[in-house]
Amino acid sequence: MRPFLVFVLSSLLSPWVWADEPDPLNSPQWEFVHQRFLKGEPYQFDGKVKVEAPPDAEDSLNVPVSFQVEGLDSVQEIVVVADLNPLPQVLRFRPKVMRPNLGFRMKLQQGSPIHVAAKTADGLWHVGGVWVNAAGGGCTLPSVGTSSGDWTKTLGKVSANVWQRPDGSNRLRVRLMHPMDTGLASGIPTFHIENLKVLSQDDQVLAELDLFEPLSENPMLSFDVAKQTEFKLEGRDNNGNRIQAEVGR
Repeated sequence: MRPFLVFVLSSLLSPWVWADEPDPLNSPQWEFVHQRFLKGEPYQFDGKVKVEAPPDAEDSLNVPVSFQVEGLDSVQEIVVVADLNPLPQVLRFRPKVMRPNLGFRMKLQQGSPIHVAAKTADGLWHVGGVWVNAAGGGCTLPSVGTSSGDWTKTLGKVSANVWQRPDGSNRLRVRLMHPMDTGLASGIPTFHIENLKVLSQDDQVLAELDLFEPLSENPMLSFDVAKQTEFKLEGRDNNGNRIQAEVGR
């Protein structure tokens, strides 16, 4: 009986092992998102994961989203999912030594909940989210670059800016030139950046990202980077094209 009692006591001390909380956004796809992208692991909805986005998207191809994770120690990974997109997963962010905050733009096929889940070292996912209304079509339209044929001239080019925030920390904004085609527009195959690393000048990995098709064309990413002012970027797309750049103030 002792193992059973220990198991019961541990379960009582950790109620999130058993309790599946209802989604505050009432997403019809939440359980699918939980099983597919959080691997069915324990979670709780948590106000420490703050997500910001406009309630109504002006442009379904470029919806600005940002999140901040406050008051959680040892954030291992952050997953962003647009539940009702035909391609729901937007990105995975492993902040390493960076603050677990990020800004980006994404495509929406229709109005959808956007969930952001941050996994801490104890294996628990902390989930926040926001609902964005959208006119639709963001995932099934071809990119501007692909439509015009100009994308080959700028593919993989990087521009960046670093500036100081009022608290003395720095903000890094990076723009990566890439069509980010979803593969859902007729006759245009999937073509997107798959991964990106942000490194210090001495090659310490500061953050890693897995990027997916719903990220907007020519992705713009904003990071909180403490005191650093110079960085290296390394990445590649699903066709093997490499991204390499040194950026700084």
